[in-house]
Amino acid sequence: MASRKPSTPAYVCTECGWTTAKWVGRCGECQQWGTVAEQAAPTGIVRRVEAVSPVAGRAARPITALTSQESPRRSSGVAEFDRVLGGGIVPGAAILLSGEPGVGKSTLLLEVAAAAARGGRRVLYASGEESTGQVRLRAERTGALHDELYLAAETDLGTILGHIDQVAPELVIVDSVQTVASALSEGAAGQPAQVREVASALIRVAKDRDLPIVLVGHVTKDGQVAGPRILEHLVDVVCHFEGDRQTSLRFIRALKNRFGPTDEVGCFEMTGSGIAEVPDPSSLFLSRGRPEPGTCVAIALEGRRAMPVEVQALTIPTHAPNPRRVVNGLDASRVAMVLAVLERRALIKTSDKDVYVSTVGGVRFTEPAADLAIAIAVAGSLRDKAVPRTLAAVGELSLAGEIRPVTQAGQRRSEAARLGYAHVVDDRSATLAGALKDVERHAAPRRREELEDGIPAF
Repeated sequence: MASRKPSTPAYVCTECGWTTAKWVGRCGECQQWGTVAEQAAPTGIVRRVEAVSPVAGRAARPITALTSQESPRRSSGVAEFDRVLGGGIVPGAAILLSGEPGVGKSTLLLEVAAAAARGGRRVLYASGEESTGQVRLRAERTGALHDELYLAAETDLGTILGHIDQVAPELVIVDSVQTVASALSEGAAGQPAQVREVASALIRVAKDRDLPIVLVGHVTKDGQVAGPRILEHLVDVVCHFEGDRQTSLRFIRALKNRFGPTDEVGCFEMTGSGIAEVPDPSSLFLSRGRPEPGTCVAIALEGRRAMPVEVQALTIPTHAPNPRRVVNGLDASRVAMVLAVLERRALIKTSDKDVYVSTVGGVRFTEPAADLAIAIAVAGSLRDKAVPRTLAAVGELSLAGEIRPVTQAGQRRSEAARLGYAHVVDDRSATLAGALKDVERHAAPRRREELEDGIPAF
């Protein structure tokens, strides 16, 4: 009697379903590490799922019979965080907050927890990275102490669920989901299977109890959320907390939001006593003092928020065969294109100059709306003429020297008028040459002190 040949064990990627005959550390399809696992051999047993009648109160109803009042939003106590979430936290929402190490995720969420506690809600903060004593020290420094704020230093999922049953909070914060492990899943904490099991269990609790849960997520070297991609699919809201370590400014953006828009941005500032909201960041990206040649203000759009950003340019004659182009805070390729358009369409020679272009305050301004401000700043530096303080520029330059309209142009002009910019040079000037003439036309007569200081007009 011939024996049946054993089937070759198959391995499958838990992320994309790619299969292989032998185990590998990296998926050959989606290039993810640690996601290839052995697939169970078929047993020949056909399983059937029996239909179950829904329990009372959970039967399907017409969508027109439901009202949004059944899930009212509640403020987190931090207005900038509420702005990004779409007006507040929805009961039962699962929110994922990711960001680089040291950017301030834990500090921000501790402030959110304290604000919610001061608002009369009980909050459970489960930390898997710090002890309760360490969290207490940070809370003392930031003024986040409150009797309704409960702390637990746990890395076991079952214990965290037990704390939820015991404390009965109205808001849960888990810092972070990659440090928590479940006994029902194999592998160490942070492995894709563990992250998926932990997130699924916490999200089930959130939906069953209408309990909002905020999960902190680590990121990889390329800025992606660490762990399986399904984590971002499971949660309701994905927020990213970002900022340059060299500056104190921080931004929070919504990458996914089932309950609101994803074009809002929250602005914060890291201080010695914690993190502070910046409801009006208009003055953060402007230099102070008298106007200097080589500066021009543009109106940037961060989400739905328009804010002025000052672009500075410095040009120096050079005899080197390859002039230097140093760019900070702007798109280097767009700056190179603007310099070419200046020389070809406006007859302003830049090929024999070293050009340095930067933004004020360390902000990154990479949208095409910065093109016109870059051109005016470089032209002002080359001509040694200052742009009036009451003038701003917004526009995208084409290779033909035309000025194209930008998104939300009306909102940008309204914000410029609110901040005291009487003149906005934009696509109404039609061409770059016309925009430079408009700058000269709007230049106000110089004051006596400017004449004495030798400040040239544009």
